[in-house]
Amino acid sequence: MSNEQIRGIIPPLVTPFRADGSIDEAAHRAEVRRMVEVAQVHGLAVCGSTGEGHTLTTEETRRIVGWTVEEVGGRIPVIAGIIADSTQATIERGLAVADLGVAALQVTPVHYVFRPDDDSMVKHFGAIADGTGVPVIIYNVVPWSYLLPPLLVRILRDVDGVIGVKQSASDMKALADLLLLSEEAGIRERVRILSAVDALLYPSFTLGSDGAVAAILSAAPEACVELWDAVGRGDDATALDLHKKLLRLWNAIDAPNLPANVRAAMRTQGREGGAPRPPMPVSSAEQEAKIRPAMAALGQFVVA
Repeated sequence: MSNEQIRGIIPPLVTPFRADGSIDEAAHRAEVRRMVEVAQVHGLAVCGSTGEGHTLTTEETRRIVGWTVEEVGGRIPVIAGIIADSTQATIERGLAVADLGVAALQVTPVHYVFRPDDDSMVKHFGAIADGTGVPVIIYNVVPWSYLLPPLLVRILRDVDGVIGVKQSASDMKALADLLLLSEEAGIRERVRILSAVDALLYPSFTLGSDGAVAAILSAAPEACVELWDAVGRGDDATALDLHKKLLRLWNAIDAPNLPANVRAAMRTQGREGGAPRPPMPVSSAEQEAKIRPAMAALGQFVVA
């Protein structure tokens, strides 16, 4: 599968944990099928932040990725998330899924509080790409281990196997700079610049991002596909209307327990997302009271 197929709406799936902390395989497979066949998304990401990948073991990661690839059946790309705190640990987890047919690994910088310097960041992502043999997308989300656009473009330009960036942290300026600097560096056509600025998908797409991997896509996949399509055909009136509705939903779910709130949005559509893994709390009644009308405004509210 070529890099160019990594585009459009790529929801990062929640992991459907049971009350005892185990993972509900049937619920996961059902959600994958629904995303592909009903929502008609363009790709899927698993084991990322929305999937609480920081709580998963390597064996759990392999199982989740395997189930996803099996259900997708080659119809759309699957991206495997890796959240780890050393080069060695990241390579080990990447190798655990390398034979499953994933299109790329979505890799965060390290999460511990001591940030590696820029040269070490370059070596880190280069070693992961070399050590796993799987294309790497940098998930730029960790505030204390942040990569500025010039460094990201340096890695994209100089490190074979690093094919893209998922720009998060609500940083629209960084996304715009990434698009501009990658164009000036002559690499724009071969790299994937994806938005995780959930509140501003409409301008992200209008600026020319290659798509999105963001929690709101999992909360309201059909509306996000509709937004992507509206921008693609130049229908600004429809896109602006969807932006406003999605922004209200984002304002309702944006909280430290975001994966739990995505599950609350899923429940309004009859979708089973399980429970968060402790110590993350479930959505409060007050949070759900905000989420339900936001989903209803999108026309995706089906469960009273």
